[in-house]
Amino acid sequence: MRAIDFTGFEWDTDKWPKCSKHGVSRVEIEAVFLNGPSIYAHPGHSVREQRLRAVGTNDAGRFVYVSFTLRQRGDERLIRPVSARYMHQREIDRYGR
Repeated sequence: MRAIDFTGFEWDTDKWPKCSKHGVSRVEIEAVFLNGPSIYAHPGHSVREQRLRAVGTNDAGRFVYVSFTLRQRGDERLIRPVSARYMHQREIDRYGR
C-alpha cells in the first residue's frame, strides 16, 4: 500500500464505458482517490504501461475497486481510470479495510 500524488484525472472516452458499466460514476471514482485509498501494484494487466489498483470508498462509504494508470502531461500527474466496480464483502475483508 502506498499514497499517490496527483493533480487531476484523465477520462479516456474508450475506457469510460468499462468504468460505468458496473454503475460506478465519475464522481464516485474521483471520490475514491480524494478519500485516501489504498494503492497496490496490478502486474500482468498491461505490457505497455504500469497498472495500479485503488481500494477505497466513495463519499457514501461504499467500497470501490478502481484499476488505473498514471499519465504525465507536462507538470500534471493524472489518474486515468481503466475500470471500476463496487467491491464484494469478501474483497473488503481481504484488503482489511
